[in-house]
Amino acid sequence: MAEYRDYGPAAPHGPDMSGTHDPIHAMTQNERQIFDFLIKPDDSYDSAGVYWADLPLSQQIKFATKGDAVEGRKELSNIWAMFKKDPLSPFAYYFKNMVLPGAGLGLEGYVLFSIGNIKPLFQARGAFPECWKSPYRLCNETWVAAVDYMEISGIIVGQILVGILGDWLGRRWGLIQDAIIMFVGLLMLTAAWGVTQNGWVICYVWALFFYGIGVGGEYPMTATSGMENAVGSGKISTKEDRLHRGRKVTSAFLMQGWGQFFNQAILILLLLIFHHGSGNPPYSRTAVQWTYRVSFAIPAVGTLWLVYYRAYKMKSASRQLAAAKLKSKVTGYDTESLRLTFTYFGPRMVATAGAWFANDVFFYGNKLFQSEFISVILPGNTSIMPGWLYNLINVGVSLVGYYLASFLIDNKIYGRKRMQMVGFLMDFLLFVVPAFHFEYYRSPAHIREFQTMYFLSSFFNQFGPNAVTFLVAAEIYPTPIRATAHGVSAAAGKLGALTASVLYNYIDTQTKFYVVPWFGLMGMLVTLLFLPDTTGLDLKEQERRWQYIRAGRESDYHGVAVHPKHLSWWERYKGVGRYYDADADYRQKIEDMRADWEASQARKAAEKEGKLDGANTLDDDAWSSDVSTYFEQTKGFGPIMQPKEKDYKE
Repeated sequence: MAEYRDYGPAAPHGPDMSGTHDPIHAMTQNERQIFDFLIKPDDSYDSAGVYWADLPLSQQIKFATKGDAVEGRKELSNIWAMFKKDPLSPFAYYFKNMVLPGAGLGLEGYVLFSIGNIKPLFQARGAFPECWKSPYRLCNETWVAAVDYMEISGIIVGQILVGILGDWLGRRWGLIQDAIIMFVGLLMLTAAWGVTQNGWVICYVWALFFYGIGVGGEYPMTATSGMENAVGSGKISTKEDRLHRGRKVTSAFLMQGWGQFFNQAILILLLLIFHHGSGNPPYSRTAVQWTYRVSFAIPAVGTLWLVYYRAYKMKSASRQLAAAKLKSKVTGYDTESLRLTFTYFGPRMVATAGAWFANDVFFYGNKLFQSEFISVILPGNTSIMPGWLYNLINVGVSLVGYYLASFLIDNKIYGRKRMQMVGFLMDFLLFVVPAFHFEYYRSPAHIREFQTMYFLSSFFNQFGPNAVTFLVAAEIYPTPIRATAHGVSAAAGKLGALTASVLYNYIDTQTKFYVVPWFGLMGMLVTLLFLPDTTGLDLKEQERRWQYIRAGRESDYHGVAVHPKHLSWWERYKGVGRYYDADADYRQKIEDMRADWEASQARKAAEKEGKLDGANTLDDDAWSSDVSTYFEQTKGFGPIMQPKEKDYKE
């Protein structure tokens, strides 16, 4: 379907000045079939033209199951055809469409996971315990503690700052500058040193803060560019958008898990290489230094390549944002869209920011299990290897959760909202059970059950809120401020991590288990009340609604973006769903398409007269001859209404 243009206060909603003309009265059967094909695609409407969410639940399940089966067979057939032609081509396809869009998150996942892994190595016997471990005889305790705080602070700054800049200057600029900041930050981390060990810690802390700014920017930039198809033409493919948008974005996000996995594996190998094949203490300072510095140098090479790739291979990254600004006649930052977003979508911000805050408390709290069961399984252990090996297993379990989330997040029945609620509920249960039976599960006889809950909490965190929060924080907001909204939501999540890291310094382990579960209930509650379920919703339809809101005509939009299925409980309570009218929307879409067609014809005429540079237009539309013929023949019947004209009458 064609993209929708901005009609100012006169958003198209009726075909003539009197409001009595029916835009489909002159259609032939063939023309009606063409418009049905465009307006009612078979992946969202049944054979009778009924929207899938309007069907009874049993038929919804049947429709979704059938659609997934057909699409699954089609994808497997395509993979097999690719494999027969070239056995490596499926891997090349996966690398291009899943790995590259998430490369920045993979690299930052590697580095940030490394920070937590390297600190115990610094504290280990033979390394730098006098500096990094209590009683901190050589280094300032505040600066050592700042390793955690400054890292998170840098990420928060990056999430908000780059989110705003990404909406202001464009996605491509944000992606490039993120990669540059991370590359310079890695050079700083690799080379960090000082005249004294305390000077080294200070240098290390500020390098982490600087690197964190780039990491923070990766969140809104990767989510928005992945959703807007930055590697391709910049045009949202409607069927791909409806069926696989969630998978596309979460597949990029799960690269963070692979970054963590490779970091842990590489650290283990480096320590064995530099510590004469042994992972046991005492560790020489030389081995520790080489392990730490080489582990940071490796992703620096990948990040430098990422700078090149984003600068020269992602030139369409800002295309969708530029089109949205053109519709709204805005240059620079769209402050009006920001104001309208908080006016109309404020409760959604409560959902995305609140859920992300709760999730990061859990994400940080997951580490509580590990230190407890290792102390029981291996009493008196002083080696860092058991912790690293259990980390490796845990990341492997998390990756299973990442991939399962990616496969099911677009399922119309399960989808985003249910996945996030179930994940929060399971994390709540997996923390509250050991909280009230702490000594029982810490006993040698039951420590395996404790371990199982540790791994399951990691699984449901990824197969739930960790994957969903990343997606919906961009998905449910309009294009002009999408990066800003995602950045603010992600920053709220890091505030949750910061809250946990500060709070855990002042309470004992069992109290931590008493505190953490309730954030699961909090996340589940805000999801239930304030998060809309956008599973199966065409992102273009959401943008179409936004154009009506932007024009001050919210009540004139009748499409599926205000279907109760795609609204939160709060939005339903406020009556937003009362505007939904499938029949009125059908006629409305035809008139919207007519205006798009007329605007396209006007651009072509201007290009022929040399008044417009065709190379700089943002027109992705390809009009069929039948549609063009219909609009040409009925051109006099459907002029765009002037601002003073009111709603069309059915």
